[in-house]
Amino acid sequence: MELYGYWRSSASYRARIALNYKQLDYNYIPVHLIKEGGEQHKQSYRQLNPNGLVPTLVDGSVILHQSLAIMEYLDEKYPEPSLLPGNAQKRGAIRALSLDIASELQPLINLRVQQYLVRELGADDNAKQAWLQHWFRQSFTAFERNLEEVAGKYCVGDEFSMADICLVPQVYSAERFGISLDEYPLLREVYARLVELPWVAKAHPSQQPDAEN
Repeated sequence: MELYGYWRSSASYRARIALNYKQLDYNYIPVHLIKEGGEQHKQSYRQLNPNGLVPTLVDGSVILHQSLAIMEYLDEKYPEPSLLPGNAQKRGAIRALSLDIASELQPLINLRVQQYLVRELGADDNAKQAWLQHWFRQSFTAFERNLEEVAGKYCVGDEFSMADICLVPQVYSAERFGISLDEYPLLREVYARLVELPWVAKAHPSQQPDAEN
C-alpha cells in the first residue's frame, strides 16, 4: 500500500491517522506542494490523481483520492477498528462533523486558495489573515456547539472516529496560522486528548520524512 502525501497537508494528515489507527503498513511517498512549482502538478502525479491534490492512496489495483473516501474505503476493507463506530444515528453524527471540517472549512483555507488570494487577487498578509480568521471562526463556533450535543471523551461519544481524525489536522492548521482557540473550550479539551493517542502522534507532520524545519 502506498500513500502519496505532503507532511503539512491536512488531508494527508487525516489519511495517515486512519492508516495508523488500523495498524496498516504503507509506503509514504512525499509530494512537495511548493518546491519547483509544486510536484502535484507534474504529469507523472496527475496520472495518479488528475485533481493534482493530496493524498492519493494506492492499494494494489485500487487508486483513490479524497481523504474521506480513503477512510471509508479503509473502513470497508479493514473494518476493525472501526472509524464509524456505533449505530446509524452515531455514524450520521460522525459523518456530519467530518464533513463540517473536510468539506466546509478546509477547502476555504488550503494552499491553493491562499495562493489564489495572493497571486490573483493581490491580497496582502493582513487580508489573507483576515480571510483565515473569518472561516476558522465560523467553522469552529458551529463545531463547538455541535460538540456540546454529541461529544464524550472524543468528538462523538467515547469512541475514536473519523470525526476525530478530521478535527486534529484542522486544529494543527489553526495553531500554525495563529488562530485563537480560546472561545472553543470543548474543542480544545477533545483535541488535547486526541494528540496524546499514539496513532495520532505518529501521524503528526513533524514526524514525517518530508518534514521541514
